[in-house]
Amino acid sequence: MNLDVAPLPGVDVVHDLAALPYPFPDDRFDHITAFNILEHLPDTIGVLEELWRISRNGGELLVRVPYWNSLDGITDPTHVRWFNQYTFQFFDPTNPRCARRSYYTHARFRIADESFFVRIPGRYLRVRNPILKGVVAAGAHFFCNVIRILEYRLVVIK
Repeated sequence: MNLDVAPLPGVDVVHDLAALPYPFPDDRFDHITAFNILEHLPDTIGVLEELWRISRNGGELLVRVPYWNSLDGITDPTHVRWFNQYTFQFFDPTNPRCARRSYYTHARFRIADESFFVRIPGRYLRVRNPILKGVVAAGAHFFCNVIRILEYRLVVIK
């Protein structure tokens, strides 16, 4: 099922994702893909709570967002939110960031997979190895445009 704000070919449901709640019942989906969407929406917590609500326990949310200091993240004037490698930790109950601020939201997702995408001449390189991710993240701390894209596979916990 495809959702978009515009009634384009292939769109099954027309809805503005900034308008909450979404037009779906609780526990409707086993899998939701949200590529290049969250950075356009003003209420990150509200959107993730809605995606959690309409997902089944154990379902997966695949998210791709631009890294906060990449050209992909800061150039587009329609981007209203920015993300780094710590953002989704606030939703994972196994992470201290979530434990310290459990009052932020009731939506819970386990981070099952995290990838950084870096740009090398002519293509993107996916970085999954924890040691390489640490090196890349250290570089991104000091230099812009090192990490271009973040991708997460989040498992719904209810």
